[in-house]
Amino acid sequence: MPDGMIPNVLSIAGVDPSGGAGLLADLKTFSALRAYGTGVVAALTAQNTRVVTGVQPVPVAFIAQQLDTLFADVRIDAVKLGMLGDAEVVATVAAALRRHGVRRLVVDPVMISKSGHPLLSPDAVAALRREILPLAEIITPNLPEAEVLLGCAPIRTLADMRVAARSLLQLGPRIVLLKGGHLEGAESTDVIDDGARQIELPAARIVTKNTHGTGCTLSAAIAALLPQHADPIDAIRAAKAYLTAAIAASGELTVGSGHGPVHHFHNFWPPARS
Repeated sequence: MPDGMIPNVLSIAGVDPSGGAGLLADLKTFSALRAYGTGVVAALTAQNTRVVTGVQPVPVAFIAQQLDTLFADVRIDAVKLGMLGDAEVVATVAAALRRHGVRRLVVDPVMISKSGHPLLSPDAVAALRREILPLAEIITPNLPEAEVLLGCAPIRTLADMRVAARSLLQLGPRIVLLKGGHLEGAESTDVIDDGARQIELPAARIVTKNTHGTGCTLSAAIAALLPQHADPIDAIRAAKAYLTAAIAASGELTVGSGHGPVHHFHNFWPPARS
């Protein structure tokens, strides 16, 4: 897109009332990374930093109406998909993405909350694999999500990650970012695979319980940065650097008693005085 133009980025996701994950976290991330955020609500949740107590679907006809009304007026430069919930929602969103010719699509295959609550029904996993992944420019699964998408054995090593990333590429996305945060060790290493190369992205592991919404934030950051970088790999690198800093600064916030959020505005808010 032209230099200096602020990109318009869309999140299609669920709402987390605590603000650490989902649509609210995505909008914070877009704003922090110089993108104008728009949002379509795909699901409602009752949750905090400790637990999800309920999920309320949004009628698919209204999801389609939200999307069609938005695209009729607003130029959308990139789209991020988060929690979709069930197979009917997945199919509805996929049809809208095709209808409106979306090309810059980042898919975070949200399947389970940080507190362990399932957020994607089993039939929706098949629909996601069939309907959404072939449309994606980038997908950002963590290791448990990759295991579900591939139906494979547990991914336990960096070598396993390399094999899994290449297998995920066969499902249709143009680029895979396989997140390695579930592996043990002093570093958290992700693997990028674009079919021509595999790139490792190591980062020092930060010891903190404030990891609520890290996957949402990373995928949103990539979507915000894609229109601002000529090379998608550069957008991914910059997004990971942003997330790492947001995790490192998360202790400045006091939100809830469970898995707290990352600090989306760490670059803009001065540290709190002690």
